[in-house]
Amino acid sequence: MKPKIIKETFLVTEPEQAAAMLHPVRSALISLLKEPASATELAKEMNESPQKLNYHLKALEKVGLVYRAGTRNVRNLVEVLYQVAGKSFVLSDSLGMPQETIQKLKDQSALAHVLAFTEKIKSDTAALMEQADEEEVPTAIMEAVIQLSSKQQRNQFMKEYSELLKKLIQHYQARENEQSVPYQVSIAVYPRPKGGRNDESFNKRGKEDRLGE
Repeated sequence: MKPKIIKETFLVTEPEQAAAMLHPVRSALISLLKEPASATELAKEMNESPQKLNYHLKALEKVGLVYRAGTRNVRNLVEVLYQVAGKSFVLSDSLGMPQETIQKLKDQSALAHVLAFTEKIKSDTAALMEQADEEEVPTAIMEAVIQLSSKQQRNQFMKEYSELLKKLIQHYQARENEQSVPYQVSIAVYPRPKGGRNDESFNKRGKEDRLGE
Protein backbone atom coordinates (compact mmCIF):
# COMPACT_ATOMS: atom_id res chain seq x y z
CA MET A 1 0.00 0.00 0.00
CA LYS A 2 1.46 3.36 -1.03
CA PRO A 3 2.00 5.65 2.00
CA LYS A 4 -0.36 8.60 2.11
CA ILE A 5 1.05 12.06 2.75
CA ILE A 6 -0.41 13.48 5.96
CA LYS A 7 -1.63 17.05 5.61
CA GLU A 8 -0.02 19.62 7.89
CA THR A 9 -3.46 21.17 8.39
CA PHE A 10 -6.68 19.26 7.75
CA LEU A 11 -9.69 21.49 7.02
CA VAL A 12 -12.84 20.07 8.63
CA THR A 13 -15.65 20.90 6.20
CA GLU A 14 -18.30 18.27 6.94
CA PRO A 15 -20.65 18.27 9.96
CA GLU A 16 -20.07 14.52 10.32
CA GLN A 17 -16.33 15.16 10.74
CA ALA A 18 -16.94 17.82 13.40
CA ALA A 19 -19.38 15.53 15.23
CA ALA A 20 -16.80 12.72 15.23
CA MET A 21 -14.17 15.02 16.74
CA LEU A 22 -16.56 15.97 19.54
CA HIS A 23 -16.75 12.33 20.62
CA PRO A 24 -14.22 11.84 23.49
CA VAL A 25 -13.05 8.37 22.38
CA ARG A 26 -12.69 9.37 18.74
CA SER A 27 -10.94 12.61 19.68
CA ALA A 28 -8.45 10.60 21.77
CA LEU A 29 -7.86 8.22 18.87
CA ILE A 30 -7.08 11.13 16.55
CA SER A 31 -4.46 12.37 19.02
CA LEU A 32 -2.83 8.94 19.29
CA LEU A 33 -2.66 8.23 15.57
CA LYS A 34 0.19 10.54 14.58
CA GLU A 35 2.00 7.32 13.74
CA PRO A 36 0.36 4.17 12.28
CA ALA A 37 -1.16 1.92 14.93
CA SER A 38 -3.62 -0.96 15.17
CA ALA A 39 -6.75 -1.23 17.30
CA THR A 40 -4.91 -3.68 19.54
CA GLU A 41 -2.06 -1.23 20.21
CA LEU A 42 -4.47 1.62 20.84
CA ALA A 43 -6.54 -0.56 23.18
CA LYS A 44 -3.49 -1.08 25.42
CA GLU A 45 -2.81 2.65 25.59
CA MET A 46 -6.44 3.63 26.24
CA ASN A 47 -7.40 0.64 28.41
CA GLU A 48 -10.29 -0.21 26.08
CA SER A 49 -11.24 -3.32 24.13
CA PRO A 50 -9.88 -3.65 20.56
CA GLN A 51 -13.42 -4.40 19.34
CA LYS A 52 -14.74 -1.10 20.71
CA LEU A 53 -11.89 0.94 19.25
CA ASN A 54 -12.12 -0.85 15.91
CA TYR A 55 -15.73 0.35 15.69
CA HIS A 56 -14.69 3.96 16.34
CA LEU A 57 -11.75 3.70 13.93
CA LYS A 58 -14.06 2.60 11.13
CA ALA A 59 -16.36 5.53 11.94
CA LEU A 60 -13.42 7.93 11.71
CA GLU A 61 -12.29 6.33 8.47
CA LYS A 62 -15.77 6.71 7.02
CA VAL A 63 -15.71 10.49 7.50
CA GLY A 64 -12.11 10.80 6.28
CA LEU A 65 -10.36 11.73 9.54
CA VAL A 66 -8.19 8.60 9.59
CA TYR A 67 -7.11 6.24 6.85
CA ARG A 68 -5.68 2.74 6.52
CA ALA A 69 -1.91 3.01 6.50
CA GLY A 70 -1.19 -0.69 5.88
CA THR A 71 -1.44 -4.11 7.49
CA ARG A 72 0.83 -6.54 9.33
CA ASN A 73 0.68 -10.16 10.39
CA VAL A 74 0.60 -10.85 14.13
CA ARG A 75 0.24 -14.45 15.28
CA ASN A 76 -1.44 -15.55 12.06
CA LEU A 77 -3.82 -12.58 12.24
CA VAL A 78 -3.83 -9.55 9.95
CA GLU A 79 -3.93 -6.25 11.83
CA VAL A 80 -5.05 -3.08 10.05
CA LEU A 81 -2.92 -0.01 10.77
CA TYR A 82 -4.63 3.39 10.92
CA GLN A 83 -3.17 6.87 10.81
CA VAL A 84 -4.66 10.32 11.24
CA ALA A 85 -5.34 12.37 8.09
CA GLY A 86 -3.75 15.59 9.37
CA LYS A 87 -1.22 16.82 11.92
CA SER A 88 -3.65 19.52 13.02
CA PHE A 89 -7.32 20.26 12.36
CA VAL A 90 -9.06 23.53 11.57
CA LEU A 91 -12.83 24.03 11.44
CA SER A 92 -14.16 25.56 8.25
CA ASP A 93 -16.36 28.65 8.57
CA SER A 94 -18.75 27.00 6.13
CA LEU A 95 -19.87 24.63 8.90
CA GLY A 96 -21.88 27.45 10.46
CA MET A 97 -21.49 25.93 13.93
CA PRO A 98 -22.38 27.91 17.06
CA GLN A 99 -19.42 29.47 18.83
CA GLU A 100 -20.00 27.41 21.97
CA THR A 101 -19.89 24.19 19.92
CA ILE A 102 -16.65 25.26 18.25
CA GLN A 103 -15.10 26.05 21.64
CA LYS A 104 -16.20 22.67 22.99
CA LEU A 105 -14.58 20.97 20.04
CA LYS A 106 -11.32 22.82 20.63
CA ASP A 107 -11.38 21.96 24.33
CA GLN A 108 -12.10 18.28 23.63
CA SER A 109 -9.26 18.12 21.14
CA ALA A 110 -6.83 19.81 23.52
CA LEU A 111 -7.74 17.45 26.37
CA ALA A 112 -7.31 14.46 24.07
CA HIS A 113 -3.78 15.69 23.30
CA VAL A 114 -3.06 15.93 27.04
CA LEU A 115 -4.35 12.37 27.47
CA ALA A 116 -2.14 11.07 24.66
CA PHE A 117 0.80 13.01 26.10
CA THR A 118 0.43 11.48 29.58
CA GLU A 119 -0.02 7.99 28.17
CA LYS A 120 3.19 8.38 26.15
CA ILE A 121 5.08 9.51 29.26
CA LYS A 122 3.84 6.47 31.19
CA SER A 123 4.88 4.16 28.38
CA ASP A 124 8.32 5.76 28.03
CA THR A 125 8.82 5.74 31.81
CA ALA A 126 8.08 2.02 32.03
CA ALA A 127 10.69 1.33 29.35
CA LEU A 128 13.25 3.59 31.08
CA MET A 129 12.70 1.86 34.44
CA GLU A 130 13.73 -1.42 32.83
CA GLN A 131 16.74 0.31 31.28
CA ALA A 132 17.68 1.83 34.66
CA ASP A 133 18.41 -1.65 36.02
CA GLU A 134 21.37 -1.88 33.65
CA GLU A 135 22.60 1.69 33.20
CA GLU A 136 22.28 5.25 34.45
CA VAL A 137 19.22 7.08 33.05
CA PRO A 138 19.49 10.87 33.54
CA THR A 139 16.11 12.62 33.64
CA ALA A 140 14.75 16.05 34.53
CA ILE A 141 11.21 17.12 35.42
CA MET A 142 9.87 20.63 35.97
CA GLU A 143 6.39 21.49 37.18
CA ALA A 144 4.94 24.93 37.71
CA VAL A 145 1.66 26.58 38.66
CA ILE A 146 0.73 29.91 37.08
CA GLN A 147 -2.37 32.03 37.68
CA LEU A 148 -3.84 33.19 34.35
CA SER A 149 -6.76 35.60 34.33
CA SER A 150 -8.16 35.10 30.81
CA LYS A 151 -8.08 33.01 27.66
CA GLN A 152 -6.13 35.76 25.90
CA GLN A 153 -3.49 35.76 28.62
CA ARG A 154 -3.23 31.96 28.45
CA ASN A 155 -2.73 32.04 24.68
CA GLN A 156 -0.11 34.78 24.97
CA PHE A 157 1.72 32.81 27.67
CA MET A 158 1.78 29.71 25.45
CA LYS A 159 3.02 31.73 22.48
CA GLU A 160 5.88 33.33 24.41
CA TYR A 161 6.78 30.10 26.19
CA SER A 162 6.92 28.21 22.89
CA GLU A 163 9.14 30.88 21.33
CA LEU A 164 11.54 30.81 24.29
CA LEU A 165 11.64 27.01 24.30
CA LYS A 166 12.31 26.92 20.57
CA LYS A 167 15.26 29.31 20.95
CA LEU A 168 16.60 27.27 23.88
CA ILE A 169 16.39 24.02 21.93
CA GLN A 170 18.10 25.56 18.91
CA HIS A 171 20.88 26.87 21.17
CA TYR A 172 21.63 23.48 22.74
CA GLN A 173 20.79 21.25 19.77
CA ALA A 174 23.76 19.00 19.05
CA ARG A 175 24.49 17.37 15.74
CA GLU A 176 23.27 13.80 15.53
CA ASN A 177 26.25 11.49 16.06
CA GLU A 178 27.41 8.60 18.20
CA GLN A 179 27.92 10.85 21.24
CA SER A 180 24.61 12.73 21.09
CA VAL A 181 21.60 11.43 23.03
CA PRO A 182 18.01 12.36 22.01
CA TYR A 183 15.91 13.79 24.87
CA GLN A 184 12.14 14.20 24.76
CA VAL A 185 10.91 17.74 25.59
CA SER A 186 7.18 18.27 26.10
CA ILE A 187 4.83 20.85 27.59
CA ALA A 188 1.16 20.73 28.56
CA VAL A 189 -0.90 23.60 29.95
CA TYR A 190 -4.33 22.89 31.40
CA PRO A 191 -6.53 24.14 34.26
CA ARG A 192 -6.06 22.27 37.52
CA PRO A 193 -9.00 19.85 37.96
CA LYS A 194 -11.41 20.61 40.79
CA GLY A 195 -10.59 18.47 43.79
CA GLY A 196 -7.11 17.75 42.43
CA ARG A 197 -3.79 18.15 44.22
CA ASN A 198 -3.66 21.33 46.25
CA ASP A 199 -0.16 21.58 47.66
CA GLU A 200 0.18 24.95 49.40
CA SER A 201 3.97 24.78 49.56
CA PHE A 202 4.00 24.00 45.83
CA ASN A 203 1.87 27.08 45.15
CA LYS A 204 4.15 29.34 47.21
CA ARG A 205 7.25 28.22 45.35
CA GLY A 206 5.55 28.45 41.96
CA LYS A 207 7.67 25.65 40.60
CA GLU A 208 9.12 22.31 41.56
CA ASP A 209 12.19 20.78 39.98
CA ARG A 210 13.28 17.19 40.30
CA LEU A 211 16.51 15.90 38.78
CA GLY A 212 17.57 12.30 38.40
CA GLU A 213 21.36 12.40 38.37
